Amino acid sequence: MKRLMPLLLAAALVGGCRPHAPVAPTVAVAPDVHATAAPVAAAVAPPIAPTVSVLELAPPVSERPGYQRPLLIDFHTHLSLDGQERIQRIMRENGIELMINLSGGSYRRGPSQWLEAKILADTLGGRVLNFMNPDWSGFGDPDWAKREAGRLDEAVTRYEFRGLKIAKILGLGAIDERTGKLVAVDDPRIGPLWQKCADLGIPVTIHVADPRAFWWPLNPQNERWDELKVHPGWAYGPIPPELAAEVPPRLKPPSWPELLQAAERMYRANPRTTFVAVHFGNAAEDLDYVDGVLARNDNVYIDLAARIGEFGRHPAAKLRAFFTKWQDRIVFGTDIGIGSDFLMLGSNGAVEPQLPDVRPFYEAHFRFLETAQQQIAHPSPIQGNWKVDAIDLPAPILQKIYRDNAMRLLDRTQLKAFAARKLTDEKQDIGTPDDRQRLK
Repeated sequence: MKRLMPLLLAAALVGGCRPHAPVAPTVAVAPDVHATAAPVAAAVAPPIAPTVSVLELAPPVSERPGYQRPLLIDFHTHLSLDGQERIQRIMRENGIELMINLSGGSYRRGPSQWLEAKILADTLGGRVLNFMNPDWSGFGDPDWAKREAGRLDEAVTRYEFRGLKIAKILGLGAIDERTGKLVAVDDPRIGPLWQKCADLGIPVTIHVADPRAFWWPLNPQNERWDELKVHPGWAYGPIPPELAAEVPPRLKPPSWPELLQAAERMYRANPRTTFVAVHFGNAAEDLDYVDGVLARNDNVYIDLAARIGEFGRHPAAKLRAFFTKWQDRIVFGTDIGIGSDFLMLGSNGAVEPQLPDVRPFYEAHFRFLETAQQQIAHPSPIQGNWKVDAIDLPAPILQKIYRDNAMRLLDRTQLKAFAARKLTDEKQDIGTPDDRQRLK
């Protein structure tokens, strides 16, 4: 496989892709909407000062007549320093003003990844902001969380990182080296790391579990067969003998419901910390469950990354109502991966996409959000051989999803203020019997 493929796949599993860091733009305080589902009127953070000489940004024309799309913030990307020329081109051609790189790297091999991240951010004039990835080695040592919290503090204060990314290795691959068991998503020993994020005023983006079909038998009847036959190691259900050799040895994974319930216990146990549950709350198949998670946890946002094909199967009217209700807690993201010789567009198959495929990839997102077209292709067809109906969101909601909500998450002053207010909040029971039954 090409040189960067192992690194970007490692980011998906370990949170340690090649780094890229931020010279963070100054973000003005936007309205506090953590606690409500109701729309919030205007008073949004001002735009980042343009660096036209670097990016020459111009939003592509929308298919909706008369609609002017704002410059975008893609809150879910995986970037490599050696891909900076491609990154600039992709941002310019698709009207992207800011990319949040969730593969800023860990400290496993020292600060070299963080330094590369900062170089990328500086080179692009602060148009890339980086999130740190924890190093799970040594988990079980009483000082693990203190160690990682200290590293996070350094990444933020010295290398200008703007958040923490937790990959799905938590719950599915990270090992407690003292017991040999998987580290649970809600393991209380991680608590000091979540608390450090609250104290620093930075968000945590967290990937828990995977599509529900990844727990079903791996065979051509599985609705995600096209993807899983290329990546059998992503499957957690029964594996046929002919593919068993391609799946590395691993401990028995928790079930899909167990992982999601553990994640919600963790959100509730850490109410001062702001979380972005990626991939549409990690449960795009169940709109009612995601609605419940947002209703019960005012410290949780969701992103759209690599799940339009999944949540786009819900009835368009129901989905539009969901977006209207939670318009202040949803951020735009694509899960694009960019290196000098590697591209990932949400998910890849056996044939890697090329640069000409990127514009249609973004346009598929825009078409779904901005038009009322029916039975259209979703952005990553390998994630499901079906069509979706677009949801035709109003311009004010699109403004929030494309840009304003992300700016709020990057506002450290506001996140610190939210954390301070939550100090006295009482914790409540998580979930309901109906939610737990629905997930089974």
